[in-house]
Amino acid sequence: MFGMSHESFLLLDAVITVIGLIVLITKFKLHPFIALIIAAAFLGLTSGMPIGTIIKAFQDGFGGVLGFVGIILALGTMLGKMMAESGGADQIAQTLIRAFGKERVQWAMMFAAFLVGIPLFFEIGFVLLIPLVFIVARRTGISIIKIGIPLLAGLSAVHGLVPPHPGPLLAIGVFGADIGKTILYGLIVALPTAIIAGPIYGTFISKYIPGHPNQELVDQLAREPHSSTLPSFSITLVTVLLPVFLMLLKTFADIALPDGHFFRTWMDMIGHPISALLLALLLSLYTFGHRQGIGSKQILKLLDASLAPTAAIILIIGAGGGFKQMLVTSGVGDVIGHMAVSAQISPILLAWLVAAVIRVATGSATVATITGAGIVVPVVGMIPGVNRELLVLATGAGSLILSHVNDAGFWLVKQYFNMTVAETFKTWTAMETILSVVALGFILLLSLFV
Repeated sequence: MFGMSHESFLLLDAVITVIGLIVLITKFKLHPFIALIIAAAFLGLTSGMPIGTIIKAFQDGFGGVLGFVGIILALGTMLGKMMAESGGADQIAQTLIRAFGKERVQWAMMFAAFLVGIPLFFEIGFVLLIPLVFIVARRTGISIIKIGIPLLAGLSAVHGLVPPHPGPLLAIGVFGADIGKTILYGLIVALPTAIIAGPIYGTFISKYIPGHPNQELVDQLAREPHSSTLPSFSITLVTVLLPVFLMLLKTFADIALPDGHFFRTWMDMIGHPISALLLALLLSLYTFGHRQGIGSKQILKLLDASLAPTAAIILIIGAGGGFKQMLVTSGVGDVIGHMAVSAQISPILLAWLVAAVIRVATGSATVATITGAGIVVPVVGMIPGVNRELLVLATGAGSLILSHVNDAGFWLVKQYFNMTVAETFKTWTAMETILSVVALGFILLLSLFV
């Protein structure tokens, strides 16, 4: 067509479609759910796919993603709500602050965010912990930036790199990676990355931008928690980390025990992400609910209320799955995969780069993760020995880079920390970029050993 080979036309078609998707979201402010559907339909029609195939491919992609991720999101959100209402997050943060002391309070905030952030969305973890930033800053007189940047780094690192967060889970499904190994590798990469981008960078940049919190927000949010009503640190930790422990136990059972072994068979069921999160949620109904004096009717109201904010996220994820499937079914993914093989680009670097470009353009880590994974997945079958778990992490790392004015998180941080746009670039945007680049370095280093 137009004097071009079929492969060249498909590649040009994909580029035009992705640019169009970016323009719809950024220029015309169209909701990503609608924009992804339009982009998928455009790619299917222009690539020459039959109408029936276009619709079926989108439905398969949409349902295939939500059949797993939708359940995970619902259970994880409910668990996060129970932890928020019980004061479990406050308990973790306060315990770590007491353990680290005033001089190293920024390290305590990073570790608190890292632990609390494992089962929570970034936005939920942020809203949950930001009062503690205000309280600690007021108690200690330490710069809000020095305390806040480590908290943001801890939350963001686990959000992009550690299941059961939606980004890594989406990429796991696309690449066919093992969730237990991904959790293990994700934790290995995320912790040192969060340390560099959090306490170390936060201490440095706070010398130049100390920050001045919004007094109205401080008055509203920085209320002292009643420690006597909080769940214990050990109970909170057991509840929050139960799904991670079960999923890791499943992986170790799969490695150490033969097929058909009684324990391995049961762990395959109990350690599945859906089962693991369900068990943690059921435990939280007691540890964060009844044990804290919250009645059954109130728990039901809390769980109902927790699901409403996830509706838009779930729809975007589903539409992203449909768009990803269109890339695969149309043959675009195969063309890009062949190009990567012939150009001898490292699949890990390619996954990071594609996700990074889409993240910068759209401002959405979710769109970047699922679109990037869909584009890169054909490489898995073409290059022997590609580590699928590291591809997941590379895609997640790329999706974190250079948060700027097209990202809701940018404005969230700006408003809560009472900064100018320029100051937000120097703190939040720089921190996110450090996270992304440093994580890529650790992933490439890890690839030499696994």
